[in-house]
Amino acid sequence: MDLLGLGSKVDIDFLLDPQGQRKQIEVKLDDNTNKRILQYIYYDGEDVGGTVQIKLKKNSKVEHQGIRLEFIGQIEMLNDRSTVHEFINLSKLLAFPGELTENTSIDFHFPNVEKPYESYIGINVKLRYFLRLTIIRRFTNTVCERDICVQQLSQYPEINNSIKMEVGIEDCLHIEFEYNKSKYHLKDVIVGKIYFLLVRIKIKHMEIAILKKESTGSGPNIYAETETIAKYEIMDGAPVRGESIPIRLFLGGYDLTPTMKDVQRKFSVRYFLNLVLVDEEERRYFKQQEIVLWRKQEKVKQKNSAKQYAHFEPPNPAIKPEDSATGISGSENSPVYGPSSSGNNSDSTSD
Repeated sequence: MDLLGLGSKVDIDFLLDPQGQRKQIEVKLDDNTNKRILQYIYYDGEDVGGTVQIKLKKNSKVEHQGIRLEFIGQIEMLNDRSTVHEFINLSKLLAFPGELTENTSIDFHFPNVEKPYESYIGINVKLRYFLRLTIIRRFTNTVCERDICVQQLSQYPEINNSIKMEVGIEDCLHIEFEYNKSKYHLKDVIVGKIYFLLVRIKIKHMEIAILKKESTGSGPNIYAETETIAKYEIMDGAPVRGESIPIRLFLGGYDLTPTMKDVQRKFSVRYFLNLVLVDEEERRYFKQQEIVLWRKQEKVKQKNSAKQYAHFEPPNPAIKPEDSATGISGSENSPVYGPSSSGNNSDSTSD
């Protein structure tokens, strides 16, 4: 465990699961590297407890002004490291001022800790929960942190309507697409079909992609990032009128998180299915549809954990200005296909 502060005379470690009963998960350190570390999984309302081990280096002793332990939940803006927002801060004094002359173990317990959001590491934002031990010293404090991974479990949504739309380009292309539902758990399977009602454009191939859209900030200072999680070619060659193309997309193999909307008014994470048709002149026609992702409870949690579940909000379809400019007609409440000539707009391309 790395310590902050030069010339530290102690090593610090946290024992969070001495019985080996709590599940662990590999978590990436940041969105720009492939480095991963094991973290224990916790749920909303569960106790956080364990033992802090303080080991003195050989022939050393440490005078201190107290030993403090904090449980912290915070949001960090990765494009501005000075912007840190704490939404949880629980603190305990583990030891009064004195002197450490031998290795010491101190038990701690935070009961029924509220953890309202899922841990998240994205392109521009990180939401983390961690324990921070501080040995308060006269000149330089000794600090050690240990992260945990929080997962938000949800119940099956009471309403989960299928998605069915007819979209097209007037007198050129008219298709109907359908997905079996609008809300999927993270190990679910997306099942659907594409039905061609009118085809007067020479289509070369068709693909479907899962897009993750991360937005941070508020008002005029919103930063949006779009990431393609997966992309599949579902048709190769020109379709004919009356042809039906099946879709079956397994979500379990991808690094997905639940949909997160307006977390502490700092960021949102939303997912879209992007259907793209490419004609022989390499023009791209697309249709995006928002879906809601949620985490299914895999097994019964520990007895002392609170049964708190995420609240579902239906996706809000929005008509994009670029859709109306292409002269395409579609259903009343949704954007429709349009050829995209630029790769700079993440909402209108699928690269």
